[in-house]
Amino acid sequence: MSSEPTEQSVLSAVPKQLYIGGEWRDATGGATFEVEDPATGKALCEVADATAGDARAALDAAVAAQAGWAATPPNERSEILHRAFLALGEQAEELALLMTLEMGKAVSESKGELAYAAEFFRWFSGEALRLDGYYKTSGNGASRVLVMRQPVGPCYFITPWNFPNAMGTRKIGPAIAAGCTMVVKPAQQTPLSMLALAKVLEECGLPPGVLNVITATRSGEVSSPIIEDPRLRKLSFTGSTEVGKKLIAQASDQVLKVSMELGGNAPFLVFADADIDAAVDGAMLAKMRNMGEACTSANRFHVHESVAKEFGDKLAARMGALKVGRGTDAGIDVGPLIDAAQQGKVAELVTDAVTKGATVVTGGKKGEDRGYFYEPTVLVDVPHDARVLSEEIFGPVAPIATFKTDAEAIEAANRTEYGLVSYVFTKDLTRAFKVCEALETGMIGLNQGIVSNAGAPFGGVKQSGTGREGGNEGIAEYLETKYVALNI
Repeated sequence: MSSEPTEQSVLSAVPKQLYIGGEWRDATGGATFEVEDPATGKALCEVADATAGDARAALDAAVAAQAGWAATPPNERSEILHRAFLALGEQAEELALLMTLEMGKAVSESKGELAYAAEFFRWFSGEALRLDGYYKTSGNGASRVLVMRQPVGPCYFITPWNFPNAMGTRKIGPAIAAGCTMVVKPAQQTPLSMLALAKVLEECGLPPGVLNVITATRSGEVSSPIIEDPRLRKLSFTGSTEVGKKLIAQASDQVLKVSMELGGNAPFLVFADADIDAAVDGAMLAKMRNMGEACTSANRFHVHESVAKEFGDKLAARMGALKVGRGTDAGIDVGPLIDAAQQGKVAELVTDAVTKGATVVTGGKKGEDRGYFYEPTVLVDVPHDARVLSEEIFGPVAPIATFKTDAEAIEAANRTEYGLVSYVFTKDLTRAFKVCEALETGMIGLNQGIVSNAGAPFGGVKQSGTGREGGNEGIAEYLETKYVALNI
């Protein structure tokens, strides 16, 4: 790729075929589908549209490579991951532009995602060398206990469109480190980043069949033959709770090991003693990362009534100053939403809140330009029955409701079937610990607006999913425990 990438150069460099068994090949029958630029509504290119037969071929390749890959020395697995970490940094300009073209976020934000995505390869390159078990004397002293960790086997990954690179490396990294092979199906809206990632790993020496990528518009048709195959041992999905429940049900037939990172409805709590400027800084990070199209996005703001006006005014000033436009343009802060359906949902939620009594302080409208834009929006005096407080927004809208007591704030935060992440702003250490312990959530940002960290366990409770990605816990999802009783 050129040192100064252009739209044409990055689009021409990325493969458009399926990646199966180390070969780039067309879909059976030659079917393709268009990848759309959400900033213009125009097609960028076409990629292969896999069939059920292609899906089976991808799993065949993963199964064929499993034994050899599991036997590969940890040093080699680690070195491949570290080379890939370096390669993502070296190709960040090209890969960020590619991501922006298909997903919409500003190029600067795409570069941030690339850096985050690369960290999973760096982290798990180290974890590949730390796989361990243990040996001990049994209680009766007559025998020994040997415990070993072994790769779970072939995996199937379904990744979302909102973080097309990072959600891939977060699954691929630990699988490679543990010695598992895999089939990956990226979201049809953003297949190019995953195809480019496969090319990077291929160039870094990942053996044929370890990673297989199928792009498709008919998710159920290509997923079913893989999930129903008794040779598959692990399913990992990032996406909506609705789809996740269906996949869990399908996985039960083969008793698959599953990891599910599902929906969120993150509360952002601002207490009376909080540093309001710091809380606004945190809110901008927690709300506007990825245009609000993130499962970790602050979905609703619960602010103590004594500081609600100050917080709302300062947040509205910051949100209103953001520049909206095509992510490839200079100086852009906020790109388009992913498609017309998502744009329509955001508009519907805002209309519902306003109809029920909320006030728009800034924003509140679709963009006038072509594409799926929505203005950064702040709503105040949001009533408790507004849908925007109970449904995942996935857009640049910050609804603010008030509370009087700590107990009221905690009750409001937990008033949801989701439990992925919460944000808490307070200077009181005692309050901080009490609130953190009371929140029904898998992660908490305490006086900070971001929790994502390759070295920390990412995941939720309740209907936000099961399992953890990243951290020491992340690789455990790809290992089975085997116990051997030794008669001495």
